[in-house]
Amino acid sequence: MYQLEEPKYFYLFIAIAILVVMYILVAIWKRHKQRKFADLALFDKLSPQKSKFKPTLKIVVIAIGLSFLIIAMVNPKMGTQLKTIKREGVDIVFALDVSKSMLAEDIAPNRLEKSKQIITKIVDKLGSDRVGIIIYAGSAYPLLPITTDHASAKMFLQNAYPDMVSSQGTAINEALKLAKTYFDDDTQTNRFLFIISDGEDHEKNSSAVAKEILNEGIITYTIGIGTNKGGPIPIKRNGKLLGYKKDKEDEVVITKLDVATLKDIAQNGKGKYIYGNNTSKTIDVIEELLLKADKKEFETKQYSDYKDQFQWFIGLGLLFLILDIFLLNKKTKWVQKLNLFNED
Repeated sequence: MYQLEEPKYFYLFIAIAILVVMYILVAIWKRHKQRKFADLALFDKLSPQKSKFKPTLKIVVIAIGLSFLIIAMVNPKMGTQLKTIKREGVDIVFALDVSKSMLAEDIAPNRLEKSKQIITKIVDKLGSDRVGIIIYAGSAYPLLPITTDHASAKMFLQNAYPDMVSSQGTAINEALKLAKTYFDDDTQTNRFLFIISDGEDHEKNSSAVAKEILNEGIITYTIGIGTNKGGPIPIKRNGKLLGYKKDKEDEVVITKLDVATLKDIAQNGKGKYIYGNNTSKTIDVIEELLLKADKKEFETKQYSDYKDQFQWFIGLGLLFLILDIFLLNKKTKWVQKLNLFNED
């Protein structure tokens, strides 16, 4: 296992690419000028011992040497040992509604993006807690199994869109049932499920399912995203607005936040309904909730004892640059005696 301490320095490879391109352009320019001065065959006769290979080898050696020095600046670190570490935390699963109604823009930039912002900021606040993500519309799918890898959780979250779920609707009950399979630790007493939705187009037995999973120790909270006034569902292609979703009567569909449904689910799941339109207030409520929760100790495996590896790349970089100075510099007398490039 490895880590890259300063990946920003990879941008310096652009400078090497520019150097190589300039070398090629200069070589083409020289060739062009020589053709104007005399026939190229004449140049070969006038300097039969000139090496055509040496200049190319020189730029390759310099590029390799600089590349190793750039990698040294990035400082790769190698994990040398897999350790089992004891941590304390709770298990949290987010069930994110990705139905078409979540594209409504009554909440800026839209309901789905607002939901992603909330989840991301909650994950940023977590310590050793484990987190999992479910997405659902007409059916529910696991997006990320429960894990302590918070960076992966945020990365997977950014790719959650309505197109990932083939059937549309809002199958909250399927998300509840799927969440039941996420909590793999039978001894974990603190299991939190956060359903983030506008509550529309729900299935009627969601409250009963919330009661059912409560028997498994899973407390269900709901976060409502949207407004009572509601808004139309935009239809876009490549970011361009084409129109709005319409019903069978060719009327524009207005989707509204269904607070009653979300409150009912939270009440039956022994949790709480949270109005999610104000991101900072929502985060504060959830953070306070998690701080009060009892933390359970669990084991997780991770690579440790990461050691710096930059010194190897510095050594290789300097080796190639020294090679350029002492072997490819024709002013070096002892190299001239070796006549490596047939330049007598």
